Amino acid sequence: MSAIVVFDIDGVIRDVGNSYRRALADTVLEFTNGAYRPSAIEIDKLKGEGIWNNDWEGSQELIYRYFEQQGQTRSELKLDYERIVAYFQTKYRGTDPVNWNGYICDEPLLASLEYFGSLTAANIPWGFFSGATRGSATYILERRLGLTAPILVAMEDAPGKPEPEGLLMVVAQLGAKHDSLSLRDAARTERLRQRIDSLPIFYVGDTVADMHTILNARTQQPHRDFIAVGVLPPHILAEASQVDGYRHSLIQAGATVAIDNVQELTPELINSLLIQGTGIEPV
Repeated sequence: MSAIVVFDIDGVIRDVGNSYRRALADTVLEFTNGAYRPSAIEIDKLKGEGIWNNDWEGSQELIYRYFEQQGQTRSELKLDYERIVAYFQTKYRGTDPVNWNGYICDEPLLASLEYFGSLTAANIPWGFFSGATRGSATYILERRLGLTAPILVAMEDAPGKPEPEGLLMVVAQLGAKHDSLSLRDAARTERLRQRIDSLPIFYVGDTVADMHTILNARTQQPHRDFIAVGVLPPHILAEASQVDGYRHSLIQAGATVAIDNVQELTPELINSLLIQGTGIEPV
């Protein structure tokens, strides 16, 4: 094994430009009484602040900011966060709580089952840390992508990004999974545990908050090598004028490299980045 790779989901594994972001814009429009619908650029600007990974909270924040520009204060507004979340979910998941019929049903996939097979074949452990709900993340990973019970830390499991606890939880679960594969040989298990505990960790995401997650992880585990990989989300790639600026923002926030599609992060590129980011030849 040369490294552990942990993936964000939204904007990395699935295109959420016409789902999560659309639901966010719909929600802001609804709670500003039809007066304001944020553009994709405005949503990007919000997320570029590095603290609005949760789209429910992002919706609420944009609603607050709109009314503040109209001269009202937050204390006067008294927004009902639960109502905001409920409305958002009717757009994103849909109106049927059992058979979802919302925007999530039409999200394009940005990675294939074969891609993850290539990482496994190269003996690279992988998992997911996402700010999406577990239901939403599981829907896309298992039902749409076809993965079988992947290791996943979702919104309900850990503090939101850029806090690194969820990322470190995935790494710990991957280590425990590989430990369990060799329990019959105690000496081999200990050697494997030591090897996993020393592996560099990649985190692959599409926002400034994702990159900051890696920076924060370094402060908690300074003995390990953490490498941030940025991915440009599809809505940015569709606007040529925004590509360079967005790529620069990810690198400025801590990304070692910013690629156009997650599947460009091949085992070969991983090994190349290990040399570039750590100075250590992969084993």
